[in-house]
This record gives sequence, C-alpha cells and structure tokens, in this order.
Amino acid sequence: MRIAKFLLVVLLFAPFTAALAQDGPSVLIVTAHPDDDASFAATIHRITHELDGTADLVLITDGAGGYRFSTFSEDIYGLELTNQEVAEKHLPAIRKKELMAGGAIIGLRDYVFLDQPDKGKTFDADAVMANEWDVELVARVLDRVLAEGDYDFVFTMVPVPSTHAHHKAASIFALEAVDRMVAEDRPIVLGGGSQTVFPPEEFAFRMLEGHPLTTLSADHGPWGFNRNTKLGLDDRLNYNIIRNWLIAEHKSQGTMQGYMSLGDSWETFFLYEMNGPEAARAVQDLFDAVLDLD
Repeated sequence: MRIAKFLLVVLLFAPFTAALAQDGPSVLIVTAHPDDDASFAATIHRITHELDGTADLVLITDGAGGYRFSTFSEDIYGLELTNQEVAEKHLPAIRKKELMAGGAIIGLRDYVFLDQPDKGKTFDADAVMANEWDVELVARVLDRVLAEGDYDFVFTMVPVPSTHAHHKAASIFALEAVDRMVAEDRPIVLGGGSQTVFPPEEFAFRMLEGHPLTTLSADHGPWGFNRNTKLGLDDRLNYNIIRNWLIAEHKSQGTMQGYMSLGDSWETFFLYEMNGPEAARAVQDLFDAVLDLD
C-alpha cells in the first residue's frame, strides 16, 4: 500500500495526487490532531481492507499542544517532551510518525499536514479560527485536496459544544470547503464519534451555534459500526484490537492509552443536513457494505 507524506511546501506548488483508481468508496478524513482518527479506526479498516476503498487524511494542527501528556514517552524518545519549548521543536515530527504508524494499521493512504498552531485545549472554535490558524491557507488547501481527490465521503468529528475547539474548527472548515464545491461534485460529509450504545440515547446535538452548516439531519441516520463485532476462529477477535493497535502507536500521548477497549464501542456517524436527504441512500449503502462481514 502506498503511503505518501505531503509536506505543506509540496502541497502549495504541486498537484495533490490522492485520486487513484479503486473499486470501493473513497474517504477523506479531516481532523485537528494526530490521534483523532482513532474515532473512525474500525470503520476505516473495514473500508480499506474489505471494501477495496481508500482513505486519506488532512491534519490541521502540528499536535505540539499534546506535550502535557508525554511523560512516559520521554524515555522512549530521549527528549524532555513535557517541556513546552522542547515539545514545540520536536513533538510535531514525532506525532506525525506516530500518526502514520497507526494509519498503516487502518489503511490510510495519503497525508496532508497543515502544521497550524496547537496551543492546547480550549472550547472557542471561533477564536481559534480568527486568531490562531491561517484560515486562508487551510481553506485553500482543503479546496485543492477536495477538487483533486474525487472523494465519495468526508469524515469529520461531530462538533458538539463540549469537544475541543480544534475538533470543532476542523469540522467547520471541512463543511465550508465542501459547501464551496459545485453541487454535483460534492462528497457526502459525515460527523462521527464514539458512543456507548446505538443509537445514542442522550445525543441531543443538532447544530453548533453560529455555524448552520454543522446542522445534523433530524430525519436520516445515524449509522454505526460496533468495534465489539466478532470475527476469526471461534469469534475470538474483534475490531477493538484494530483501534487498540492504532492507539498504541501514539506513545507520546499517554492519555490515549486510557481509551483502549472502553465501553464506547460504537463508531457512530451522523449526516449533516447540508448534504440533502438524497445522500442518505448512499450512506446506507456504505454501512450496509461495512456491516456485511460474510
């Protein structure tokens, strides 16, 4: 499987070459941090390994804000990564390598790194977009990737108010980029996340205030894949293994390890209303295929 690292300088002056011939669905994942793809790990593995599909990833931040959780990895990398100055110099490259190691497990093909500042956790997405990130560059690169990638689906994290501002901002940027496309060329945008039950019983989110493109469909979905789905000899394997392997690669992020085999085993996906009701049929077809384990 081809894994190509696209540096920002390459992206600005050369065409994005993600579009390859394939029979299955093509997915672009847009995330803020180098470990956010864990939210979709089992579903992406099914798409790339069983459906002959492809998955590429656009990573917006450099991940340097994760230095607070790097204590155990200092001996592994031989660096004082909990020192912010050291982390800002070394952690972005480390986290890219961790991301790509995990991506190889779930079948990610191409990566685009935008290296926007990661100043740590906050909840104000508008402040991040206005004051921290180069919004024109992020928009320009997303427009280019989408135009040249010919994707069927875009996966984002659901921008619920309680989540990290970077998660929300990344999803908003992805939605805005798709909205700028000619209607007939647009991929279907889904918001995903982990839930303990399916369908989620107490999930009341419908729209992030001030960002109408984040409105979720009230009439279609959600769809889900359970990482507890069994397979293998005597049904002794399940897809938590895939996610755990991915998480284990993120050794600079100690808190990630705490998410292994938790009860939030459902990878749940919601349809953004901007896709239109006709998109629901294509999403249903995708998850019918994802869930077909025969």
